[in-house]
Formats: sequence, structure tokens, C-alpha cells
Amino acid sequence: MKDPIPALEELWALRPPQQPVYDQPQERDQVVAQLRRLPQLVFAGECDDLRGRLAEAAAGRAFILQGGDCAETFEAVTAGSIQRRLRVLLSMAVALTYAAEVPVVKIGRIAGQFAKPRSKATERRGGVELPVYRGDAVNGFDFSPAARRPDPQRLLQAYYASAATLNLVRAFVKGGFADLQAMHSWNADFVRQTHVSARYEQLTGEIDRALAFMRTIGVDGGDAFRTVDFYASHEALLLDYEHSLTRVDSRTGQPYSVGGHLLWIGERTRRVDGAHAELLRRLRNPVGVKIGPAARPDEIVALAERIDPGREPGRLTIITRLGAGRVRQLLPPLVEAVEATGREVCWVCDPMHGNTFETAGGYKTRSFADVTAELDGFFDVHAALGTWPGGVHIELTGDDVTECVGGAADICEADLVNRYETVCDPRLNRRQSLELAFMVADRLSHLDHPGRRRPPLADL
Repeated sequence: MKDPIPALEELWALRPPQQPVYDQPQERDQVVAQLRRLPQLVFAGECDDLRGRLAEAAAGRAFILQGGDCAETFEAVTAGSIQRRLRVLLSMAVALTYAAEVPVVKIGRIAGQFAKPRSKATERRGGVELPVYRGDAVNGFDFSPAARRPDPQRLLQAYYASAATLNLVRAFVKGGFADLQAMHSWNADFVRQTHVSARYEQLTGEIDRALAFMRTIGVDGGDAFRTVDFYASHEALLLDYEHSLTRVDSRTGQPYSVGGHLLWIGERTRRVDGAHAELLRRLRNPVGVKIGPAARPDEIVALAERIDPGREPGRLTIITRLGAGRVRQLLPPLVEAVEATGREVCWVCDPMHGNTFETAGGYKTRSFADVTAELDGFFDVHAALGTWPGGVHIELTGDDVTECVGGAADICEADLVNRYETVCDPRLNRRQSLELAFMVADRLSHLDHPGRRRPPLADL
């Protein structure tokens, strides 16, 4: 049996960073107590299933697609918004699965991504200084003293918003929305409408022929072609929330987070002896760790030893966010150091966070060219080392926003004002997301790895 979960007070004694300071501690305690009594959002068996799929990715027999909003908002918990984000991810997965010849593990940044770490504690506008916006689970986006006050009642709102989101996602992925032919049709429309590279047209043509062949010989596929497994993930940032959603599984007596299938520790909270690592190392959920350019190989090995002492495949996912200009220099020693421990970890590239810049007009943005350049570097490093590039981690939306420059639509800095809707970091829009999927699919199609196999069409 794993070590017991530490008391919340023990975690606070470790002085965790990035935590809100509430002016009514008693109200916060009441909210935490209420959260402890609420039903689980995910189930331990689902977390075990995901851990098994991640073990396949660690061994080179699967590829991880993890994506979703930078910071979910309560306002965006609508059927339309959730449907559009899900459709983008599932459409990306179709292209990746066919090209990679391995199943794609589909994980959303969804149903829990309501809090964000910030580089500064306050924000100044003119002569007014207020607490920075930390996500809807903490405070409001509007720049006013009332909105920016950390409110513990928002933790309850985050729980109920996550429950509503997961309920709808489960209905979509098991109710026919994820039909293979429908998802592929959207990919084909994207290729026709954006006039992207001929290699994308070739890929969609191959999938067309495969589907036509199936129809010709009378293969229907049943539910296997119309449903998918989809998992929820978020950054385990707010310790009040995460600790209160920890439960002991009645089957095994082991502790799990029931707030999400996969939780990750962020770059700003990944101290080896910190509270976030102390909590997540006790859980049976698969755990991710975000790694930025300041990370040293010995630090990451020590963190891996703390979270995954048993060297269990599928337990640990390392998500690198190094930047397009530094990935080829910084990634090899990290991979070599962790691989030397004998672990099978999932190596995932987050090409978003290391490539953010601010325009002259004051908009925070990312260049699509930089995003793809970091991904190219990620694939090149793993090819040189003989290791498996296990997945991608993308901030995206299903809407036609103008937040990242470049891509097939050739968004320029002057276009950002048109539909800049993010409350935190810039996201790829639906066309940029699909374009990225085809680019990754092209790289995967040229990889050779002992674990690769043509998946059953039902895995698409």
C-alpha cells in the first residue's frame, strides 16, 4: 500500500508557491469540507486504463495527443464550446493515427483547467494595482477589486463546471459524435478550404480510400468506429482543490485523485521537495511534469525518482517546453539522463509555452512557425537518440480566434485584434490545430520504431 496522503496542513507547511491568499480562511475551510463530500468526477479504473495506455506510448506503441484551452472559463462551459474543442482534438487524432500507424491516446486539457500559475502576484493598470487573474477557480478576469478578490466559493464552481463538462464529453464520445467518417470528413474539408500542402491532400486521400474499401466489402465496424476513449487532465495547481478531491479506491485501498485522470505538475511548482510533488507522488493516477529551459538533468532524475520510484511504465509523463531556438541543445541531456535510469517514460512536447512573445501592440502571441520548429527539433532529437517522441501537448480552441500568428490562414500581428479572446495565453485556432496535426502526422509517418504497428481501423 502506498504511503498515506499527507494532511493538507502538512502540505501548506512546505510553503507551496502559486496559491491564492483568501481573506476569509474559515470560508475556505468550509468549501474544502464540502468538496470532500462531493462525488468523484472520474473513477479509479479509468485512471488505471489511462496508465496502461500511457505505458504503450512509453514503449513506442502509441502516441499521445493532449490539448485544450489554456485556461477554461465558467462562461465557456456550454455545449457548443465543448463540442468544438472536442471535434478539433478528435479530428487531429484521426490524421495522427493513420499516419503514425499507432493508436492515439486522446487527453483533453479539460474539466479542471480553471487555474493558472502566474509570473507576478499583481497587475498594474495606470495607477491601480490589483491581484493578478489566476483563473476562474480563484478570481475574476475583470480588472476591479471585487473581481480580483480570491473567492473560495469559486472552487465549488470549478467542481460543478468540471462535472458538467465531463458529463457532456462522455455523452459525445460514446453517443456517435466521434464517428470516424464524420471526423475524417472535417479533415478533408479543411484540406480543400485552406489549400495546404499536397502531402496533406495525399494523407486525406489515403484515408478516403481506406474508408471506401471498408464500405465496399461491407465492413461497418459498429460501435468501435463511432466511440472513442477520451481522458481529462489538468495542472494540479490549487492544493485546496486537489487535496479535497483525493479518495481511497474501494477495490485496492489506494489513493487516487478523482478530479481528473492525469494531473501534471507545472514548471513553476516542480520542486523535488515541494508540496505538489509530495501530494502527487502518493496518488495512483498517472502524473505529468512540465519541464522548462532552466531544468537540469539531475533535477529531473531526482523528480522522476520521487514520483516514480517503482519505475512503472505509464506512471510518469515528461512534458518539455524548451523553445524553438533551444530544444536541440537542451533536450538531449534531459532524455539521456532519464533514459539512463531504465525508466520507460512518455516524452511529450509542449511547443506553446516556450515560444510566447509580446507584440508592439501589447498582445501576447505565439508564431505558428516557432511552434512547428520546436516540434521538428523534438522529433529530430528523439530520432538521433533512438528514443520515441511520445506525444504533443497543445493549447487550442475550436473557434476561429486570431491569437497566434502564421499558419495556412497567414494571420499577422495586425489581425490579432479581430478575435483575441483568450483570458490568459494565446491558443491555436481550429485551422492552425488541424494544420499542426498534419505536420506531426507527416513526421510520424517517417519514423521507424520497433513498437510501431498498423492499428486496427477501429483505433482511428
